[in-house]
Amino acid sequence: MVRQPLTAEQIAAGRRLGAALRAARGRRSLVEVALAAGISPETLRKIETGRLPAPAFGTVVCLSQALNIPLADLADVWLADTLISQAS
Repeated sequence: MVRQPLTAEQIAAGRRLGAALRAARGRRSLVEVALAAGISPETLRKIETGRLPAPAFGTVVCLSQALNIPLADLADVWLADTLISQAS
């Protein structure tokens, strides 16, 4: 199966998600949050900086739990400024 390249909209959504996760992390260390979510610190670093704009769903779920953010809030961040959110 060949994975299609991400669109500019998806890349922008990933950057918004990364920024929101970084803001939610606050003063907690990247390592602390990554370990609480069961992911590597490098993976979290890539998500926060937008270098991994489309993390796996399970990763996002675990980060929402580790940061005590409702998953729906992260979905709203991802969907902001997209055609899907504008249709709602």
